[in-house]
Amino acid sequence: MSKGLAKIIDVITTLLGPNGCPWDKQQTPQTLCDYLIEECFELVEAIQANEIEDVKEELGDVFFLLLLIIHLYQDKINLDEVLIQTAAKMIGRHPHVFGDKKTEDINEILANWEKIKKQELQKKSKPRSIFDSIPKNLPPLLKAYRINSKAARSNFTWPDNASQEQKLEEEWKEWLEAKAQNDPKQMEEEFGDYLFCLTEYARRHGIKPNTALHQANQKFLARFKIMEELAQNKNLDLDNLNLNQLNQLWEEAKQIAKSNQKKGD
Repeated sequence: MSKGLAKIIDVITTLLGPNGCPWDKQQTPQTLCDYLIEECFELVEAIQANEIEDVKEELGDVFFLLLLIIHLYQDKINLDEVLIQTAAKMIGRHPHVFGDKKTEDINEILANWEKIKKQELQKKSKPRSIFDSIPKNLPPLLKAYRINSKAARSNFTWPDNASQEQKLEEEWKEWLEAKAQNDPKQMEEEFGDYLFCLTEYARRHGIKPNTALHQANQKFLARFKIMEELAQNKNLDLDNLNLNQLNQLWEEAKQIAKSNQKKGD
């Protein structure tokens, strides 16, 4: 066992021991779920920002919670068992690396991955859908991407991009029709269908929509912050500006942001 792993396990044992932390000793795997989700999001944010020190810190927080959960399951689960089982699963799912099924084709590798997962599910006690491995609480945009990806690996998707683009146009027309009828429930349904179809459009072009949307969010927030700074420098109150004035500030902010990006590059 590494010195770092031994140290963190010792910390957890102390926290949960007789003279440990009252709060930690009240926790269960179930009560830690929300904290684990939060820490995972913080880790993702650090990775996307490429802040290495933050990545190290957030990785540590996630590892701590995972090891704490394993400790709380100590009568049923141990770390070696988890790691050995996962290693065996990864070896089984990579026959092109560990077996004799050699291929460099990514699509074939992904298709084989789904076939192997399906075989694994069939060995379990009850029949399961190929979509059962998708977490139920996964954020909707990520979930839509995973659903479309798994469906495509089972060849249940449009035969070509042109067909999918046609379907995207159909979904947009259905949204416009629902909007024209001013039916809130129907509008919500059709807009959801369009987003689902748009997610597949992104996937087919090698784009992860969740990442793309995150980048768009960050770009907007960065530009708006520059807008606020410009307004402050000009002694302007954003709340009292009309749309034309706001748009002028926005255009200035865009140019400054682009200039800053070029300097960074």
